[in-house]
Amino acid sequence: MAHLLCLLLIFMLSLLIIACSSKLVLGHSVVESLPGFEGPLPFELETGYVGVDKSEDVQLFYYFVKSESNPKEDPLLLWLTGGPGCSAFSAFINEIGPLNFKVKQNDGSLPTLVLNPNSWTKVASILFVDLPVGTGFSYGTTSLASKSTDLQSCDQAYEFLKKWLIDHSKFFSNPIYVGGDSYTGITIPIIVQLISNGNEAGIEPLINLKGYLLGNPLTTPDDRNYAIPFAHGMGLVSDELYESLQRSCQGEYFNIDPSNARCLQDYQAYSQCIDGLYRNQILEPSCGFASPKPQELFSDRRSVNEKNIEPVVCQPSPCDSSSVSLPNSINLVPI
Repeated sequence: MAHLLCLLLIFMLSLLIIACSSKLVLGHSVVESLPGFEGPLPFELETGYVGVDKSEDVQLFYYFVKSESNPKEDPLLLWLTGGPGCSAFSAFINEIGPLNFKVKQNDGSLPTLVLNPNSWTKVASILFVDLPVGTGFSYGTTSLASKSTDLQSCDQAYEFLKKWLIDHSKFFSNPIYVGGDSYTGITIPIIVQLISNGNEAGIEPLINLKGYLLGNPLTTPDDRNYAIPFAHGMGLVSDELYESLQRSCQGEYFNIDPSNARCLQDYQAYSQCIDGLYRNQILEPSCGFASPKPQELFSDRRSVNEKNIEPVVCQPSPCDSSSVSLPNSINLVPI
């Protein structure tokens, strides 16, 4: 699924820039239609660049979707995607944004876009940003500017937000949140601290920061060790195996001492217990692709070759018949 999605993302990103119907407003593009979506977009979409860093040699690309409810009062969410290096387009088109790809067999036609009924833009304005530099359409004008550390990316995100708000001053009074998932668990707390420190120091423009949001965030590599207690808590491994893992591995399950034969043996038993499970959602079947070499899709990232990749059809799991749709959940940390 990931390989096909990335192919579609590359394809749609290119179309967004070179083939969309748009009009220029103050140097930004207001996008009114997109290839694959029937008719005009029923929401307000703006794309553009904000220059940051020395001499604005880092150009950060963004997608901005105005709230579909009450944009004058609804929160403004700065959203960053993990990786690091995943384009914010993936969140815009596949996660919390207003559009989804319609899942269908690849017949060589243009991918179809449909509205996302659970889009967060129904209650908030969202600013999706390609960060760090080199992600998506964000770029550096020099070789030095094209490289960044986590701390540099955080500084650039703070500068980006200040400049964007100056150019979109009607959002100054809106409650502002910073959100993301995965690797942004490392960077977002730093960005929020920079904003908070800047506000306390009276650095203009002051930002009406209300909190930050993290979904499935990375914090430290040591968190991987919690997979074992989780598996035990979900009944995937026996009490006996879990207790033996605790004794032999002493809480370190992923950087195992090669001389610790008992820990290696217990970990192998654990691996066999969870083999074949879909670890992102253990109640669902683990489905791959029928193509034996999906990595071929990435042999040339600048070309879109015709591929007929179909998902493996899995038998419905027992939970499928009683499943329900729930709103996207995420942790909210107030400031």
